[in-house]
Amino acid sequence: MLSRHIQSMRRVFYALVLTVLACAPFASASATLLLEEPYGKLGFFTATGHSAVYLSGVCADSPLVLRSCRAGESGVVISRYDGVGGYDWIAVPLIPYLYAVERPEDIPLFADAKMVTFLRDRYRRAHLEDVAPDGRNGETPGGNWYELVGSSYDRTIYGFQIATTPEQDRALIRKLNAGPNRSHFRTVSRNCADFAKDILDFYYPKAVHRSVIADVGITTPKQIAKMLVKFDRHHPELQSSTLVIAQVPGSMPRSTAVHGVVESFFKSKKYIVPSAVVSPIFAGCVFAVYVGTGAGRFEPARDAMVFSPGTVPETPLDREDFRAYQHELKGILALEYAAASGQNIDKVWSHLQSKAKTGFDDKGMPTLQIPVDGHVVHIGVAAENVLRSDASSQLTRELLEARLQSELRGRSPHGISEEEITRDWTLLQRTMSQSSGRLSARSATTLDSFQGNRP
Repeated sequence: MLSRHIQSMRRVFYALVLTVLACAPFASASATLLLEEPYGKLGFFTATGHSAVYLSGVCADSPLVLRSCRAGESGVVISRYDGVGGYDWIAVPLIPYLYAVERPEDIPLFADAKMVTFLRDRYRRAHLEDVAPDGRNGETPGGNWYELVGSSYDRTIYGFQIATTPEQDRALIRKLNAGPNRSHFRTVSRNCADFAKDILDFYYPKAVHRSVIADVGITTPKQIAKMLVKFDRHHPELQSSTLVIAQVPGSMPRSTAVHGVVESFFKSKKYIVPSAVVSPIFAGCVFAVYVGTGAGRFEPARDAMVFSPGTVPETPLDREDFRAYQHELKGILALEYAAASGQNIDKVWSHLQSKAKTGFDDKGMPTLQIPVDGHVVHIGVAAENVLRSDASSQLTRELLEARLQSELRGRSPHGISEEEITRDWTLLQRTMSQSSGRLSARSATTLDSFQGNRP
């Protein structure tokens, strides 16, 4: 017992130290390279992911006009896109860029494609008509504009942050506002990673560069992140830090690990296996480049704090607690459901959500209107309104169970914070204590016991 208490106190101490260190860069202006995991399976070039830059001291009067931030503003994400209004770069505030909503409290607990499409289009109509106008009949336009908002529904994102000065920010604002903002996007020589490289090199000349060998001369998001981390090691005065922004739990396909060009080719069986058959020498050269450049050794999540919308970065959940949560959730679901539905409650909820209509409550927070037994039931789907709706506690519980099952799927706590999982677990506990019918006393006791016995 004593050793367990000491371990608990040590964990609290480390959490406090990490929080203090993590808060330091946020006290002043900063530039954060966003390394975004790929999603979809279109080829080895798409496995390189996407790059953007978050500037905490730069804001915008419109997606195309930058200015210095005022008190209380949180900056913008700026990036290069292909085929969005003919513009080279577009600036979007951080929370909308990540979640397609304007306030952290409006972020849904569980997202599906239908809800994401709705939230994106709602934000577009309010703020992005200049760059992505309605179609001829007022319909949602096609194209890549969706990449401007709600990126965290599609993928996990890593942030590599370095300090900047207000003078540097103002100089960048003047440069971008004065320059021609017209797209000349080219995958090989003028892509999103090239834009991120140019922004970072503007702040710190020659800080990052492309790799002629590992990426055959193409600038890739992973290479820029590797170079920035290396640059940070030689410049501790920049107060660098690393963040992970987890993909929102839900039924959207999960993103995959980000790679460089040669690494993508080497790790893709549909490319490397035929190449090895046709030309073993070529395949051997690919292997030599992969090993020699250390392409696979860079780990974006190493020493990363977890991004928490609207507050400071949080301590990541450790593996022991992650496995304990997995075990306890599995036990709860086994008690409450038949084997098949209990093992896939997130899929059951996703099917139910696909039939629902997205709306908003009187405070502007997202809700679902779900048809149940001939009636339409309203249920809040954000953490702050999930318990304030006319939905049954059973329906609310299923939403929270689906959220937790999606969060805890996998082998490691990738991007999950201690605070976030505790919040979700507490919400589940409250719904179970209110539930009737299928709720068993044993389930509630299991929840109480787990909360009380955790270190």
